[in-house]
Amino acid sequence: MTTGKDDKAKGAGNKAAGKVKEAAGKATGSHKTEAKGKAQQAKGELQKGKGEAKESQKKQR
Repeated sequence: MTTGKDDKAKGAGNKAAGKVKEAAGKATGSHKTEAKGKAQQAKGELQKGKGEAKESQKKQR
């Protein structure tokens, strides 16, 4: 099982990679790549939230 810190780090990585992918899609005119970048950023946000929830839950114990 991953820790909250792991999930937050993976989320940050996905957000960053998604931003790069989105920018590349815009620069090349590829709507598909741009959409994939936006989806990856959303995935990163969810991972980050999952990590924060895990850390919050751990602190309450």
